[in-house]
Amino acid sequence: MAIASLVLGIVGIVGSFIPFVNFVAGIAPIVGLVLAIISRKRLKEAGEPTGIATAGMILAIVSLAFAIIMVACVVCATAALLM
Repeated sequence: MAIASLVLGIVGIVGSFIPFVNFVAGIAPIVGLVLAIISRKRLKEAGEPTGIATAGMILAIVSLAFAIIMVACVVCATAALLM
């Protein structure tokens, strides 16, 4: 699950920079964040390293922020074109 959260964080970052894809790119980091939290908890209980899960959590948070910012940019640019 830790690797899946890492991959979803990367997909979210890449998808957030593609116009009109970033509207659905916000779904990947949310799922990645949930997976990262669950896998960090399980790895911590098992006494194993949590580095990949932590990296996935950070990437998911950053990609969610990028997706929100880019959606706002697309909305503003579209509004400016329509005026």
